[in-house]
Amino acid sequence: MKTGLRILIAFFLTAFFILTGYGQRIKGYGIAGMNLTQIDGDEVYGFKKIGFNGGLGATFPFNKNWSVSLEVLFSQQGAKQKPQYNDVHIPDSTIVGDDTIYFDNVFNGAYKLNLNYVKVPVLVQYTDRDRITAGVGFSYGQLVGIKEWEHDRRVESTTLNSGTYNKNDVEVLVDLRFRIYKSLKFNIRYSYSIFKIRTRDFYDWYGEYVTTRDQYNSVLAFRFIYVFNEKPTKPVDKQNSGSGF
Repeated sequence: MKTGLRILIAFFLTAFFILTGYGQRIKGYGIAGMNLTQIDGDEVYGFKKIGFNGGLGATFPFNKNWSVSLEVLFSQQGAKQKPQYNDVHIPDSTIVGDDTIYFDNVFNGAYKLNLNYVKVPVLVQYTDRDRITAGVGFSYGQLVGIKEWEHDRRVESTTLNSGTYNKNDVEVLVDLRFRIYKSLKFNIRYSYSIFKIRTRDFYDWYGEYVTTRDQYNSVLAFRFIYVFNEKPTKPVDKQNSGSGF
């Protein structure tokens, strides 16, 4: 993890505990939920990869309805596809010394990619009547873990330091939150990479070049948010709000 990201996370966590402990306007919250993700451009379709999404956040109101939120998250992303057909055996060979060794390459169409990110989203939000909050923003993500499988075989060349995937990801996001009960909210968020996370060449079973595609993260998150120091606004009792006559 880059030094700059470590400093940012450390600063955020320190500010989070100080402000939520002593601030009257700043609202700290915990986040836990799941991602449904895919990678656009990988020839695998659908939000089939399930992962964890959680962390801490703080909201900074600047008037009655508008606020800015900052979060630090751990996010499990990637792509997944089950075997698409029965094993197909393609013979191949390699030369070792003076001998030719023959073997089978087995293909079944299965694919799995695990991408683990530490993310720092920043959002501008609007709250309507203290129940529904809508927001838009950006998120910076640092790739901290990666594993890839093709045809149920681990791709050993795909590692964090191999340069296969970009370690930095910047996403645009939209966010919607609903108050469920008191300080508990339900959150739906969608985010998409602004810049490519990888450029990949695709080949057929026989090693012939097919195409090249740029790849992007596409993330749909469903989360629960608990606000530690928030008291929902009580509705005004119209019968008792008059002049007293």
